[in-house]
Amino acid sequence: MAKERTYWVYILASGLGGTLYIGVTNNLVRSVYEHRTKAAPSFSKKYGVDRLIYFEQHSEIEAAIRREKRLKKWNRAWKISLIEEMNPNWDDLYPQIASP
Repeated sequence: MAKERTYWVYILASGLGGTLYIGVTNNLVRSVYEHRTKAAPSFSKKYGVDRLIYFEQHSEIEAAIRREKRLKKWNRAWKISLIEEMNPNWDDLYPQIASP
């Protein structure tokens, strides 16, 4: 019997109304931490994208990847609308998910 996995599609921002980054991961805390600490040369490091402002959970990697690709094709207004449904002030959600 295989262990159930969890996958995450997430959106980071450089600040309120700022640059957006959309990603997918199997470890949301680790991935956001890596973006925040600028662990590697990346889009996040170049544009200062390190605030977790949106995330959603998936049980299948294929569904998560499909969702990530769809979101990346959305226009900015649709992305902002999605973010603001869950997080109208674009608060950094990382402290909530990183707490033990």
